Amino acid sequence: MIKRILILSLLLGITAYLIIAVTVFNHRPEQQACKGMELLIKDSVDYQLITPSEVKRILKKGGVLPEGKKLCEINIRTIEETLDKSPFIQNAECYLTTGGKVAVSIYQRIPILRVISNNGDNYYLDTEGKIMATPDKAIHVAIATGFIDRKFAQKELYELGKFLQEDLFWNSQIEQINITPKQEIELIPRVGNHILFFGKPNDYTEKFSKLQTFYKKGLNRVGWNKYSRISIEFNNQIICTKKEK
Repeated sequence: MIKRILILSLLLGITAYLIIAVTVFNHRPEQQACKGMELLIKDSVDYQLITPSEVKRILKKGGVLPEGKKLCEINIRTIEETLDKSPFIQNAECYLTTGGKVAVSIYQRIPILRVISNNGDNYYLDTEGKIMATPDKAIHVAIATGFIDRKFAQKELYELGKFLQEDLFWNSQIEQINITPKQEIELIPRVGNHILFFGKPNDYTEKFSKLQTFYKKGLNRVGWNKYSRISIEFNNQIICTKKEK
């Protein structure tokens, strides 16, 4: 009987200790000052549209920089909303750590095309087809020029930009996209002194596949500078214009 009482008392004591320990270790005193930020910027190796110093500047300007503030004064949701207003941030996620810091994860907006239209527009299209302001830093993506309104850019050009982004070969090969007054597509490649005429913006997968076959079996044999214009406007043929001598 005494042994059972001792075992029961020991179990109750351990249970009470665990409850107190969990409560103490997880408790964040409301008057405790924030010990800093743990900042993670996604895709920062390939793109540096936003930097840690710019994040702090945005938060400071918005009056929500958490460093030095009491934990009870920090509104995580307000920090996220403030960062989401940046033209180069797609999404921000924040939370308080057990160490009394504010962890911030930032997902940048990723540009896929730059548009420099004859109407004076100058902007980027991001991976969601949204208009994106031009940052101070140079971004290596294809440039679209010519007769481009925003509706055309966010629909037809966006589809072309997504295709190029997802295709390693063509993403590295195409450096400029020109839109004619009839809203037909001309592509200027990095290799070869010719213009690729696509015609109307459609059938990208089929046209690029046909063109890649022609590159391998045709241009590799006759030379990359033999033609001034290569048209793949029509599905059943490729029309090449020789350079004038």
